[in-house]
Amino acid sequence: MSRGTLDQLLEIGWVRMRGRRRSPGRPVTYGTTDSFLVHFGLAAITDLPGLQELKGAGLLDANLPPDFDIPVPAPLSELAADEDPLADEEAEAALEKDEVEPAEEDGPEEPRSI
Repeated sequence: MSRGTLDQLLEIGWVRMRGRRRSPGRPVTYGTTDSFLVHFGLAAITDLPGLQELKGAGLLDANLPPDFDIPVPAPLSELAADEDPLADEEAEAALEKDEVEPAEEDGPEEPRSI
């Protein structure tokens, strides 16, 4: 089974579940962790490059739509105004999911029945 990008980021501990958006469907929101900051040599999440820096480095097209914006990241401990904290059960599940399972030996993967 192929794992998605978010699953991999959760597994290595660079992102975590942080809350639920106050919008239809109550989607889960994610935030970076201290491990992410340490790995990339950042003192704070606000040290990530902004729109002008990304354009100047040639990483974004100069012809972006006029309403294009990169949100200013919030500190790790703060929820946005439109977020609620995770429920206790969700927080426990997130902590359990963060526990790293031992890596499997490389070898042929056994077929799984559906």
